[in-house]
Amino acid sequence: MPSASGSPRRRARSYDPATVRAALAAQFAAIREVVAGLREEQLDRPTRLGAWTVRDLLAHFVIVADWLPVHAEDPLPPGSTPLDLPGWTRGVRGAAKEVDAGVRESAAAGSGSLADLDAAVGRLLASADALDPDRVVRIRFGTMRVADFLVTRLVETVVHGDDLAEALGIAGTFRHDRQALAAVTRLLADALAERAPGASVELRVPPFAVVQCVEGPRHTRGTPPNVVETSPLTWIRLATGRLGWAEALDVADLTASGERSDISSLLPVMA
Repeated sequence: MPSASGSPRRRARSYDPATVRAALAAQFAAIREVVAGLREEQLDRPTRLGAWTVRDLLAHFVIVADWLPVHAEDPLPPGSTPLDLPGWTRGVRGAAKEVDAGVRESAAAGSGSLADLDAAVGRLLASADALDPDRVVRIRFGTMRVADFLVTRLVETVVHGDDLAEALGIAGTFRHDRQALAAVTRLLADALAERAPGASVELRVPPFAVVQCVEGPRHTRGTPPNVVETSPLTWIRLATGRLGWAEALDVADLTASGERSDISSLLPVMA
């Protein structure tokens, strides 16, 4: 079916719940390893997230893990239609003030310790095992299926895991879970394709994602005339506003060929 722009509508990508659950466990384990080695003075280091310190970021990880266990039984808003994953990426910015207030309150109360994180992650994984993937639950700005909401937890842990690593000066050595990194790369690439439907530009993020986007002449064979190619973490940083287009080009983490290949006006797709 064509979209409102006349371009073919993309089929929604699906994510296997068991794979997502395993990736969540592994990604949180990677974060835990970093948290376990932190010294007290490191908790007050600034991050690239405005006024948030590392201490605030750890409090956020606990909130991220605990949302589903805490809110699984919340009543649903009447008449609400569950958001899909691209819908979630569009709604995140609108919840930023609420998220910030919750993080500051939790950090001030002392939340964010290794014990807090372990307990919250345990509750999250137990909920992932117990809840029907098709069950609809409340989120900050609507409702979602449990299966889709668990994918959003991958986004939170990969994006903010990178924020944590950058703040601590270990971004070059921090190892994200491969399945988590793949899922987040694909989700954000799909969000771009939904935001700018079309087939005149091809975004390549090897080895995880290839999508076409931007209205204009459509290629039918061979190498497309407009190609953007980058690595998974660089794409995630671009898509979430952590990295600017010009900066990525300057350090050769991004290549863009063709007169339509500058997609900087479409970024970030989630911030």
